[in-house]
Amino acid sequence: MELNGEQLIAAPIPEVWKGLNDIDVLAKSIPGCEEINRIAPEEIHAKVMFKIGPVRARFAGKLLLSDIVEDQSCSMAFEGSGGAAGFAKGKSRVELKPADGGTLVCYTTEASIGGKLGQIGGRLISASAKKIADDFFQRFAAELGGEIIPLEDVPTEE
Repeated sequence: MELNGEQLIAAPIPEVWKGLNDIDVLAKSIPGCEEINRIAPEEIHAKVMFKIGPVRARFAGKLLLSDIVEDQSCSMAFEGSGGAAGFAKGKSRVELKPADGGTLVCYTTEASIGGKLGQIGGRLISASAKKIADDFFQRFAAELGGEIIPLEDVPTEE
């Protein structure tokens, strides 16, 4: 499964970067987050309750950060297990770019899913993942005291 997207957040880059690295902000932003802990500067562990289609499960997982360029970008490797519901693992890259009205957050994610989750249709998984990402960014923007700016409202440079 691949998930790529862009979100324009009405906050300056340093504030967005700080929020993406603050586990208290992440705990309030991640849908279904029950627990999140920073184990080391580049390692985060979390427990999250997800409902994807007919499958509802509590996932325990870890996130390893790499290729960190402060206020610009980072890469992440993640893996999580939901017991009988299955597992997910993959990688993601996040880049922050200056934009009119705030910070453009660009992300790419590649994930593989197995177990009961792997038996759910790809469209349903992709739609659920997109909704989770959208919910995350809405909550994240609110935690920063801003909002998501619809990309169609941003003037493009010609």
